[in-house]
Amino acid sequence: MDCKKVGILIHGLRKEKKLTQKQLADAMNISDKTISKWERGLGCPDVSLLHELSDVLNVNIEKILLGDLDPNNADGGNMKKIKFYVCPTCGNVITSTGEADLSCCGRKLIALIAKPSDKNHNLKVETIEDDYYITFLHEMSKEHYINFIAYIACDRILMVRLYPEQSGEVRFPKLYGGKLYFGCNQHGLWVNGE
Repeated sequence: MDCKKVGILIHGLRKEKKLTQKQLADAMNISDKTISKWERGLGCPDVSLLHELSDVLNVNIEKILLGDLDPNNADGGNMKKIKFYVCPTCGNVITSTGEADLSCCGRKLIALIAKPSDKNHNLKVETIEDDYYITFLHEMSKEHYINFIAYIACDRILMVRLYPEQSGEVRFPKLYGGKLYFGCNQHGLWVNGE
């Protein structure tokens, strides 16, 4: 851990939050001299304080240790670059339109890579009035099921969360130029054929 870099980061984050050294110290039940020492690079936060420092400054502990936030390039919210993440523990589904460091239930999440639909993982899409009526024959047991279907258009995402023992049908309002993605709790992410 480079104490100088960590100190510069803490100083910048504290200023961003409009906190004085005293206010940050009070929030963590430590002395303001300790904060001053960190910011001058004369010492680093003790491991026992990192969680609390992370909470107060709203920054990932890993980033504090690196002393660098390393921001993403702005992508203009391009939905064509959407990424899906699913927590293997609780099934939480998270999306991003750019690079992200995400974790859930204490596990670091990796973006899923979409595979083209196959005979076991596919959606049947019909147009009914102004909607897409989507059906699928995939198993929907507690052990093996489709956990979400997402319709991605140029500027929006419509997502339906599915659960075990739910029926295999979904409706989306018709948007032009979109793609359908769906997640299987055992086999990952799929993109429906054209």
